[in-house]
Amino acid sequence: MEYISTRGQAPVLNFEQATLNGLADDGGLYLPVSWPTLSQGEIHQLQGKPYSELAFSIIRHFTCDCVPDSTLKKLVHDACTGFRHDAVAPIKQLDNQLFLMELFHGPTLAFKDYALQILGQLFQYFLSRRGRTCTIIGATSGDTGSAAIAGLRGLSSVELFMLHPHNRVSDVQRRQMTTVIADNIHNIAVDGTFDDCQNMVKSLFTDLDFKNKHALSAVNSINWARIAAQVVYYFRAAIALGAPEREISFSVPTGNFGNVLAGYVAKKMGLPIRKLIIGSNQNDILTRFFESGSMERRDVQTTLSPSMDIGISSNFERYLFELVDHDSDRLHGLMQEFQEKGRFDVGRDMLNRARKDFSAYRLTDEDTRKDIRKTYEATGEIIDPHSIIGVSAARKEGFKEAPVVVLATAHPAKFPDAIKSALGFEPPLPDELSEILTLEERCRNNLPNDVSTLRKFVESSLASGNSSKK
Repeated sequence: MEYISTRGQAPVLNFEQATLNGLADDGGLYLPVSWPTLSQGEIHQLQGKPYSELAFSIIRHFTCDCVPDSTLKKLVHDACTGFRHDAVAPIKQLDNQLFLMELFHGPTLAFKDYALQILGQLFQYFLSRRGRTCTIIGATSGDTGSAAIAGLRGLSSVELFMLHPHNRVSDVQRRQMTTVIADNIHNIAVDGTFDDCQNMVKSLFTDLDFKNKHALSAVNSINWARIAAQVVYYFRAAIALGAPEREISFSVPTGNFGNVLAGYVAKKMGLPIRKLIIGSNQNDILTRFFESGSMERRDVQTTLSPSMDIGISSNFERYLFELVDHDSDRLHGLMQEFQEKGRFDVGRDMLNRARKDFSAYRLTDEDTRKDIRKTYEATGEIIDPHSIIGVSAARKEGFKEAPVVVLATAHPAKFPDAIKSALGFEPPLPDELSEILTLEERCRNNLPNDVSTLRKFVESSLASGNSSKK
C-alpha cells in the first residue's frame, strides 16, 4: 500500500513512513493511492469478532507489509486494554431507528482514544525498530490533546508538544492534559483559537529544516493512521445492525471533518453506508459548504461544544482530493485560493456529487440545551453538547428506510457547565475524572500566537531535556 500527498509534490511513502511523517512535505495530507475493498463475504466474516480482532482485520488493510500480522494483533490488543467497557464501543437504542454508539469508554472519555491508543503503540513500534526518537507537535480543541498524552506519556522515544487555545476548552479537558506530569509531555496554552494553534503546527511542518532536524511527526487527524483506526468503529456499528445486507446511516458531530471522513473511507471499503450526516455548531463551515458548495473561513465563535469550535476543517482536503478526481494541481489551486482569499467554490456538479455522500445541519447553543433536555426527558440519557448535535442532525435528516447511528464522541461529565445549563444539574463524575480536580497542573500559559515564539520554546525545551538525560 502506497501513500500519496493530496498536493502531489511530496514523495510516495509506505504506511510506516506516512505515520512517522505526519504532514506531507508539500503541505498536503497523505492518503492511500487506492482504497482497499472488502467483499460482502469478507464483511460477513467480521461478524461477532471482539473489537480488538475487528480492529486488526480492518487496520491491516492499511499497514500491509509494514507491520507483521502477529505484531499488529498484539499492538491492537494492548491498545484496547485501557477501555472500561467490555464491548469497547457499545451501542444503545434511543428510538425506533436511532442508535447511539458510545465512543467515550477509553482512558480520557472521548472518541479520540480509539485512534490514539493505537497510534501510540504504532509510534513505539516503528521508532524502537529504527532506534530513533521523534518530536510530536499537535493542536487540540479539547479531546485530541488528552488522548494523545494518554497514549504517549512516558515513552522514551517521543517528546510531545500539545497546543490548546487558552480559555477555549472546558476545565475538565484542560486538566486532563495539564495534570499529566511526565518528562516527555509539554502542554502549551496559546492566546488564540484552535485554528491559530493548528496553523502554527502546520507552519513548523512546512519548515523542512526544522522538521528534519527534530524529526517532527503528528498525532492530529492530519496523520493518516488516525483515520485508519477510526474506520474500525463504523464497521463495528454497521455489522452489529445487520450489514452487509442492511444499509446504515451515520450522524457525526464534527468540526475538523476527520471523524466523518473515516466513515467515508469505510463506505469506499465496501460498508453499505446510505448517508453520512454532519452535525455542526454555530461554527458551521461544513454545513455551509454542503448547502452552497462554498468553503468560506469565518471568525470562530465560542460555543457550548468547544471541541467543534473550528473555522478551518483541515481533513476536508482529503475529501476534496476525491471530488477533484485526484487532480493535485486543481486541489492545490483551490487550497491556495482559500489561503489567499478565505474561500473557494467547487461548482454545482461537484456539490451534487458531495451531497450523494453527505448532508449537514447546524445547531445553535439554545437548541443544543433544548435538545439535551428533550432527549433526557424522553430517554433518561444525558448526552454531551457535541453528541447531541449528532442526535439532532439525525432527526432533521429523517431515517429514510435506514437506521441511523449517532457517534457519541465524549462523556457528558467532561462538560458539566453545559449539562447544568440544560438540565439544572451536573452529570455524575466518573472516578477517572474526580482526581484531576485537585492535582497539580503543568502548562506553558499564554504563549502568543506567533510561530517563531513556538519554535524557540520547542527548541529550548528539547535542548534542556537532552541535557538532563546526559
